[in-house]
Amino acid sequence: MKDKVTAALLAFFLGGFGVHRFYLGQTGLGFLYLIFCWTLVPAFIAFIDFIVFLTMSKESFDMKYNRTYIPNQVINNYIPTPPHQQSNVASEIERLHGLMEKGVITQAEFEEAKRKML
Repeated sequence: MKDKVTAALLAFFLGGFGVHRFYLGQTGLGFLYLIFCWTLVPAFIAFIDFIVFLTMSKESFDMKYNRTYIPNQVINNYIPTPPHQQSNVASEIERLHGLMEKGVITQAEFEEAKRKML
């Protein structure tokens, strides 16, 4: 699991060479930093990355860089949405039928949409 402080320190001290991008698993960007390190542009961008990493919340850092380590959260208070009301389904079928008559959708698309609604 990647740590945002470690990423920030790598960006500050070795960011010109893209080490922080390799650490975060972004090898393509890491190679770009490495190729252009002689221009000092990656060092400037790495300093901006350093500031971004320090100001980023732990939750947003984890969502962006540790997505594979975050378990799926179980929602205990799940309340299913009520089923479609009959009037909404009927008006939607009428709208789709009008689209089919105008040639916007095909007969097969109309039948498939109608089947899903019913």
